[in-house]
Amino acid sequence: MTANNEPAEMTPNRRGPESVSTSEIDERRSASAAADDGPLGSPRVSSPVIESRDLDVFYGDTQALHGIEMEVPERQVTALIGPSGCGKSTFLRSINRMNDLIDVARVEGDLYFHGKNVYDDDVDPVALRRKIGMVFQKPNPFPKSIYDNVAYGLRVQGKDDGDVDEKVRTALEQAALLDEVEDQLDESGLDLSGGQQQRLCIARAIAPDPEVVLMDEPASALDPVATSKIEDLIDDLAEEYTVVIVTHSMQQAARISDKTAVFLTGGHLVEFDDTEKIFENPESQQVEDYITGKFG
Repeated sequence: MTANNEPAEMTPNRRGPESVSTSEIDERRSASAAADDGPLGSPRVSSPVIESRDLDVFYGDTQALHGIEMEVPERQVTALIGPSGCGKSTFLRSINRMNDLIDVARVEGDLYFHGKNVYDDDVDPVALRRKIGMVFQKPNPFPKSIYDNVAYGLRVQGKDDGDVDEKVRTALEQAALLDEVEDQLDESGLDLSGGQQQRLCIARAIAPDPEVVLMDEPASALDPVATSKIEDLIDDLAEEYTVVIVTHSMQQAARISDKTAVFLTGGHLVEFDDTEKIFENPESQQVEDYITGKFG
């Protein structure tokens, strides 16, 4: 996938040291200090959709995430990888406040969506989730018809029937499912195959027209053919949506993502960079060891 929003190519500074102003030196020191606070790599993102600043998450007395710093670019696929228990799903659920549903969960630090801290008191989590949709690991269609599954969120928003019809068909088409179910929209979504159910859940997530789609291991329970269809779909979705995906499969992350964040045991984000760089030339020895299978 061709990455969007890449930073402009830098022009080498041809002036001698004596021509660098004091203000420029201060700016460089500030930038260097900021970089030291984040993970290795940490590519600069112009106008990030999601920004995490010193984010900590606790479950009771247990700290699941430590000081996460990350900027998620618009209309690209960002993969979160790492061994089990490293905090990648916890971070994903923090983005649209799904952790609010866990009584013992506590969040400290800041997480911004288009510059607004999603944990501010005046943010409605339900409204936030309309803008930041989510697809879970196991397909979870409602015990309703295929049509009603996709229309559910639209009806909650009060859309009229004509608008719902159009958006349901558009969402099913975007989820690469319409051709397979066009003649059975009144049949139960539970009668579909596992791969079709997951694409139905993706259609349901994008029907209300979110800006961001979060995916928590969406293909882990699927066979290779269904997994391939989901990966192709993710590639297509990134043309219109910002996609953040948790995956246990490093091969999958390498295939479908533009940026990759590597979480390691203890809830630390160790490195975040362009996917190609993460897999071919990581800065962290820990990351290299994990990618080459020395642990994990």
